[in-house]
Amino acid sequence: MRILAGDVGGTKTNLALYLGERGTLRRSSLRSFPSGRYPDLESILAKFLAGKPGVSVACIGVAGPVVSGRSKMTNLPWVVERESVRSAIGAKRVFLINDLQATAFAVPFLPEKSLAVLQRGEAEPRGTVAVLAAGTGLGAAFLVWDGTGYLPVASEGGHADFAPRNEREIRLLQYLQSRHGRVSVERVVSGRGLHAIYRFLREAEGVAESEGVEARLAAEDPPRVITQEGLSGRSGACGEALRVFASLYGAQAGNLALQVMATGGVVLGGGVAPAILPVLSEKPFLESFLSKGRFREFLSRVPVRVIRDDKAALLGAAHYAIAGKEGAN
Repeated sequence: MRILAGDVGGTKTNLALYLGERGTLRRSSLRSFPSGRYPDLESILAKFLAGKPGVSVACIGVAGPVVSGRSKMTNLPWVVERESVRSAIGAKRVFLINDLQATAFAVPFLPEKSLAVLQRGEAEPRGTVAVLAAGTGLGAAFLVWDGTGYLPVASEGGHADFAPRNEREIRLLQYLQSRHGRVSVERVVSGRGLHAIYRFLREAEGVAESEGVEARLAAEDPPRVITQEGLSGRSGACGEALRVFASLYGAQAGNLALQVMATGGVVLGGGVAPAILPVLSEKPFLESFLSKGRFREFLSRVPVRVIRDDKAALLGAAHYAIAGKEGAN
């Protein structure tokens, strides 16, 4: 069986071909495309599949809500439709799912070396697993046990309201309200959110900056620059932005763990978490995760891990394609 797996995000689109052989998956081809340089997903699919043998089944994870086989993406001006993808690639079966469903479905199949531990905890066998992923935006999903295996459930929890917990975060909320009106969690816990936190510290809090950093921010990708400068210790403002971000990420991870009773653990996906792993391993993240009043003890038993493999969503999509049924999303 030849399987096309896709992970379509606001910044990049990853595509891979897998061969299904005797119950196992082997990746035979992989390529990444800058999403914003193409008018639609079909253009990327045509480029990727040119000269390759046909595929029998495909599963595409997209960064946006999927309703009746259609998704209007959140951070990209695309509309992705299952039937249009099916026509473009000629596959008999095509599944269109949320990208965090794909990431979540990969979790049971990831080797231990692909997961970094932030809190060991005590996972309940077959307990619900929460997945939260900061990248271009903020995605959320969870895995529930159905009696025979895990099912990935989609969520748009990243677009819930941002709830500040202290005076500084109230000022951050007000700063963002003046620019956006309503402020979702994604406005602060995402790559763009990291940049927004940095700008708040500089413009509203008066945090000083080292020479040359602002020039880099203007010329390069801001979240990457803030991460590099903050981790290196060269920029106090970037370092503080990372600490604030980690605290907010921990708070939202703790919220999701409570909302879905994640006794099986919390897993952080996306591109941001592995990039700032040293910061997430420090006190601000875990303290915010645990600081839920009477539920602190409960959360202290919840394992928290970070996915190191940035292609995990492709593995999840491929497994979904094998497990899926005709007519599913």
